[in-house]
Amino acid sequence: MSNEIQLWPFAVYTLSVFLIVAIMVILSHFLGQRHKEKETGEAYESGIMTTGTARLRISPQFYVIAMFFLIFDLEAVFIITWAIAFKEVGWVGYLGILVFIGILLVVLLYEWRIGALDYAVSGKKIVKKFKQLNKEVI
Repeated sequence: MSNEIQLWPFAVYTLSVFLIVAIMVILSHFLGQRHKEKETGEAYESGIMTTGTARLRISPQFYVIAMFFLIFDLEAVFIITWAIAFKEVGWVGYLGILVFIGILLVVLLYEWRIGALDYAVSGKKIVKKFKQLNKEVI
């Protein structure tokens, strides 16, 4: 009997947690305040009344750049982890991280080359469009 795992303390603890949560929910339902005012259902932000919708149109390019940031940020975690274990991994780990960083650089150059990192219109495109508009006016 001494080698068997006794689960009754865990069962008592689990039941007591569920019982306490159920009592709290039931009591808050009966004792809680009820409001029917218009302002009750509105969003509350630091005491400032809402003036419009929170649904803004954001360029999909913003999300692409945000994903690139997260990906490269996560890769920085791998590099930091390698740096912490530098002595344990030795030369094999060093060569591995060089390959890893090399792949990162190739991917970054590829993204830059295809224009995935360009968030705004380039100055050359603005000048070209401006010259086209001036030719049309004249």
